[in-house]
Amino acid sequence: MDYLKSTDVEVAAYILAEHNADLGNVVDSSAYEPMYFKDLILEVIKRKKKPVQSLPEAISEIYTQINMDSRFTYRNDGMWGLTEWYPVEKKKTSRSVRTVSKETAASEKKKANDTHKFESIQENM
Repeated sequence: MDYLKSTDVEVAAYILAEHNADLGNVVDSSAYEPMYFKDLILEVIKRKKKPVQSLPEAISEIYTQINMDSRFTYRNDGMWGLTEWYPVEKKKTSRSVRTVSKETAASEKKKANDTHKFESIQENM
């Protein structure tokens, strides 16, 4: 990979993939190891031979780029991995479609009753 011609996030993705290949995690996808963000960012700076006037600024800039790129996923405790390593989590709902339909029907019935009551009050006035 030509680090100098690549973007920071491309280099970061390459480093994460390479890191796991070095650990022997290419075959067993359940064993992928995320990297601590600071180690990842410092490795990006090193490989790109990026001139750094302020290390906190450089870390902040690259961290923001990684955070905004959908190829990366935050795992926990400052650890980042590649999105492709982790299956998409499905959201479970506690309410079924049928329950929602019943509630909607009940709401519509109450609204009709309220309208009928209001009309009967107006007629009696």
